[in-house]
Amino acid sequence: MTSPSSSKLPFSPVIPLIVGMLAISFAPILVRYSDAPVSVQGMYRMLFTFILMLPFGFKQLPAMKAISRKDWLLLIAAGFFLALHFLLWMASLDYTSIASSTIILALEPVFVMVGAFMIFKDIPRKLAVVGMIVALVGAMSIGSGDISLSQTAFYGDALSFFGALAVAVNMLIAKQILKRVSSYLYSFIVFGVTTACFAIYNAATGIPVLGYEQREWLVFLLLAIVPTVFGHMIFNWLLKYVKPTTISMSVLAEPVGASLLGILLFREMITGFQLIGGAFIIVGLVLYMRAENQAPIEVKNEALSA
Repeated sequence: MTSPSSSKLPFSPVIPLIVGMLAISFAPILVRYSDAPVSVQGMYRMLFTFILMLPFGFKQLPAMKAISRKDWLLLIAAGFFLALHFLLWMASLDYTSIASSTIILALEPVFVMVGAFMIFKDIPRKLAVVGMIVALVGAMSIGSGDISLSQTAFYGDALSFFGALAVAVNMLIAKQILKRVSSYLYSFIVFGVTTACFAIYNAATGIPVLGYEQREWLVFLLLAIVPTVFGHMIFNWLLKYVKPTTISMSVLAEPVGASLLGILLFREMITGFQLIGGAFIIVGLVLYMRAENQAPIEVKNEALSA
């Protein structure tokens, strides 16, 4: 199998990597700037992204017709868990700090590793297990620090934790479906399903989806364009040219960038527990990524998280 690095960009991948890292850091900031319910934010983020993909999606119609019923069920499940991820993680920002929420969300690769072992019998390397333990210690440090501040902050941490679990399930489904469906078609269908899940949720709970101020619609559009198109879609594209580990390590910039933006824009100072816990999580994830890098290189796709 050809490694991603065998294809060459006409320019340095550093530039799109930096753009992607900056873009995903704005996701929690934009969520904070909106006063709309998180289920409405999530619905329009996915809807606008789906619309932006639509012109190219028509070319995928023949491939879409070839998808089996089993794979359609998997795609629907992936969309459901992506919607659940957004609902939980975006809601966490109403209760806890941007730093705590995004650092805990970074545990996603750890949960994917555990799920892959339980479901697919993928045996992790010892270094990956060590990294998982270190990262979980960091998460507990943040949680213990936040619970000493308030029950509300701890509740937000729990929402982010379960949001990370939900997107890990989404990733595990993607791991299977992307063997048979292209990454573009996968994203196109899953984003559509996620939009539908949010629409059903909003209708069932009586949350209005219209009548918001012009500023809110701008935030909805920016959520689709900045962290999604200029963030995660750039990372997906870069997988053709760089190692998957490079992309995974780049995603670790989100809690760092988001925390710095939280300080500048919302005066959310980072606590000692967040610094210690964040350091543990980042070190743990670096160990995990190093273990991944020791494995044979495969061309794989990243599902959308934050």
